[in-house]
Amino acid sequence: MNNRLFVKGNEAVAMGAIEAGCRYYFGYPITPQNDIPEYMSREMPKVGGFFLQAESEVAAINMVLGAGAAGGRVMTSSSGPGISLKAEGMSFMAGSEVPAVIVNMQRPGPGLGGIDASQADYFQAVKGAGHGGYRLIVLAPWSVQELYDLGMLAFDLADRYRTPVMILGDAMLGQMKEALIPHSYHRPADLPEKDWVVCGKGRRNHANVVKSLMLKDGELEAHNWHLHAKYDLIKQRETRCATDNLDGAELLVTAFGCAARIARTAIDMARGEGMKVGMIRPVTVFPFPSEVYLQATARTPKVLCIELNNGQMVEDVRLSVDRQADVRFYGRPGGTGSLPTPEELLEQIRKHYKD
Repeated sequence: MNNRLFVKGNEAVAMGAIEAGCRYYFGYPITPQNDIPEYMSREMPKVGGFFLQAESEVAAINMVLGAGAAGGRVMTSSSGPGISLKAEGMSFMAGSEVPAVIVNMQRPGPGLGGIDASQADYFQAVKGAGHGGYRLIVLAPWSVQELYDLGMLAFDLADRYRTPVMILGDAMLGQMKEALIPHSYHRPADLPEKDWVVCGKGRRNHANVVKSLMLKDGELEAHNWHLHAKYDLIKQRETRCATDNLDGAELLVTAFGCAARIARTAIDMARGEGMKVGMIRPVTVFPFPSEVYLQATARTPKVLCIELNNGQMVEDVRLSVDRQADVRFYGRPGGTGSLPTPEELLEQIRKHYKD
């Protein structure tokens, strides 16, 4: 399992899912994530798994709900418009506490938009795509290796907290190829048993019921407080963030996903010019690493947030920083020819470093 491979990001997340025990995949084609269902259709039968191309995104997410409620490790994938169609099912899964993994390889929007790299679905992912005020755990990889590694982690988090987990990628990460070192999956010993799954009465004195419709007096309110407490626990336990050179920095650059890859090159170029630039990269965008931003901006109050959109994560950054912090933004909304170059971002770093 330790041979270095050269694979696409879309293939890497599918490889990680299968290694982690995903045996059910339901999806529908949409660019730029079509390599995922293609890979799953070929590889799932080899491990005794089940692949089905549904008649629509709506059908696919409800099949995911059914397989997850029966205890299977199940995944679906799509891109912007498809995720929108899956939103109702995702809300049902959150309300029913059904674990599953949802991959969004983002494309520009709104509407049909385009098929290029974008981070326009940040709001959709971290605020809950559907109705009812639920949250998803949202992982934001920045490399092919992280797509593989976080693809495994996502299933453990889903099972641990009985919640849907989203992997928030984009066209750049999904379509690019780079080195991947595959490794074996090790199931955490403390994952809870799925004694809640729908499997018939059997030898039990009752049959489990998985549902989100709650009509008794006070039942739905109590359930929402239960979910709220779970999301708070996730915030305490599962916040993940990568930082670099924060001590002594005079400017903090923050970005997630593919924008962080480009920003990192620009930061290295800026450091070569003698600028003291630190970097914060959220790996979970929900839960958001607010405490890291608070502590870092108490020392370095100037922050430049870079995104492939018109400004979405920057709102969470502004909510998280020290009250004296000065948060600036630079973004490109996505589309053909709108991917920023490291040189372009270096100019922004120079500008905000001096100002």
